[in-house]
Amino acid sequence: MDLLIKGRTRRFVAFVAAYLVVAGVALYTSYLARFDGSIPQAFARQLLVTLPWVIAAKVVALVAVGQARTLPGFFSLIDLREVLIASAGASLVVLGASVTFSSNRIPRGVVIVDFLVFSGGVLALRVGLRRWSEIHRREGLGAASGVALQPVAIIGAGEAGAGLIRELRSKPGLRLKPVALFDDDPSKWGNELHGIVIAGPPEKMRDAQWRTQIRKVIIAMPSAPARRVGEIARLAAELGMTSDTMPGLDQFVAGRVKITQLRPVQITDLLRREQVKLDPAGLRQILRDQVVLVTGAGGSIGSELCRQILAQTPRLLVLVERCEVQLFGIEQELIERGGRNAVVPLVADIGDEPRIREILTRYKPAVIFHAAAHKHVPMMESQPGEAVRNNSLGTALVARLAGECGVGRFVLISTDKAINPTNVMGASKRLAEIYLQALQAAGASATRFMAVRFGNVLGSSGSVVPIFQRQISSGGPVKVTHPEVTRYFMTIPEAVSLVLESAVLGEGGEIFVLDMGEPVKIVDLARQMIELSGYRPGEDIEIEFTGLRPGEKMFEEISHRKEMLTPTGHPKIFRFVGPAALLPDVEAHFARLRPRLHVADAPELKDLVRELVPEYQPFRGGS
Repeated sequence: MDLLIKGRTRRFVAFVAAYLVVAGVALYTSYLARFDGSIPQAFARQLLVTLPWVIAAKVVALVAVGQARTLPGFFSLIDLREVLIASAGASLVVLGASVTFSSNRIPRGVVIVDFLVFSGGVLALRVGLRRWSEIHRREGLGAASGVALQPVAIIGAGEAGAGLIRELRSKPGLRLKPVALFDDDPSKWGNELHGIVIAGPPEKMRDAQWRTQIRKVIIAMPSAPARRVGEIARLAAELGMTSDTMPGLDQFVAGRVKITQLRPVQITDLLRREQVKLDPAGLRQILRDQVVLVTGAGGSIGSELCRQILAQTPRLLVLVERCEVQLFGIEQELIERGGRNAVVPLVADIGDEPRIREILTRYKPAVIFHAAAHKHVPMMESQPGEAVRNNSLGTALVARLAGECGVGRFVLISTDKAINPTNVMGASKRLAEIYLQALQAAGASATRFMAVRFGNVLGSSGSVVPIFQRQISSGGPVKVTHPEVTRYFMTIPEAVSLVLESAVLGEGGEIFVLDMGEPVKIVDLARQMIELSGYRPGEDIEIEFTGLRPGEKMFEEISHRKEMLTPTGHPKIFRFVGPAALLPDVEAHFARLRPRLHVADAPELKDLVRELVPEYQPFRGGS
């Protein structure tokens, strides 16, 4: 404690002494400037008389605003404001005292110049101390560790790049030293940003000067198209450089860059899509201060639904999940996000009617997002009873109870595999859609039932990206089913945004889908991931074609023949409408399915499903 007090005291005394010198020099300089370097004798006497109390006023003002207690190695915009306030306040006091108490008034020109010189002197002192401290810490850390600072190139000479330079310089422990900037804008070439030259476009890194010096590249272009990010990442890999990137524009806030936001370039960056714009007023209307329930809350889609719903401040967010490990994880995350008093975690299976009825009766949700499902195509193909039990009959149970308990909206998370399905997972989801449309058409309740279809979700459990990552990390080969197979992709946040917006748009009975853009060849995805990992496809890592798995399609479809596409009020969302089946017929079919789930063999069960989903073309081999 004594050492701490002594350290603070020494720092305080040092600052006061420095400010005394700056104040004295500033006042003397202002007299010299006012009288063109030759101060008349009368004003020289005035200078000597006023010097002590003018200096005292300035130093007291700086101490009053806290500028004698700050650490010498730090200086921010707040400190700049405090210095200007203190300097201006002291100058006004000096001018007022001169007018009031002295017959020989200090010239106004002297006061103005004194304010400018004193403010500039203090700022130069503080900025110099900060710069010296940064250099001293960086050099000291490098010398102590024996590790050289790693030269870094920053791609993007905009606001993000400038913020990144400041962040790297303020954290010498990272041992990263920005040495060059590259940007696609020719008007910036040859200029400097924070003392670092903008050398040219990123392709300039091929020059020997940079190729031998730079080992790491940071892409600070949050609004750049995915194709450009991919080109730069591949260029860095070709030159033997590692590459990191910043989040997309939707996650980049007001130029504030944090090192924790930086991460290696990922495949999602190369498939970067335009952010889905939501209707904030509509979302607030259906979610704010409401009880919202999410089934499958621990899954990839369910957990992201919970995050985005919590941001709309519901009164209660009820999490239904049968896996307690996943439930605990998302519960803790939501608590950390400020949801301690809103989150209700419940372990439950959607096929357990008494438990689901009790939950809906107790909490009376206004909106249910039904994300609980079995979704792995090949795994479900060998056990169709489980797919139908969970995805079809489970959905029907929760939907029927939602209608009985007065739920306002029921939103099913469906899949594009429900369109002209060739696998039992997609067919089971199509059965769920058919039930919801029949339930809506029957008009037995005021609940609005709707479904949302989307394609493959990057980063979700069981998606192709983590599988490819594991295969690459083990040295390959990367296994692709067929050279021509294509899939639609979207990110988890994008898919969930669609679900939320659809809940706002839905009147009941609709199936919504997002404009998913162009399908992606899986083999191209594999090549890009290999290149991002610093390897060459076909040389370092082989690509092996294994053939389509049971139930898999060569390509996914947008709609089946009986569905009619219509626009919505959202440019990226479309509505599919089609004739609804009669609810008694659907329930009779489900009644025939239920007792056969675990006694019928796979072909028989698939044929039963096909009776209600005639477009279903079941896989027969090996079932």
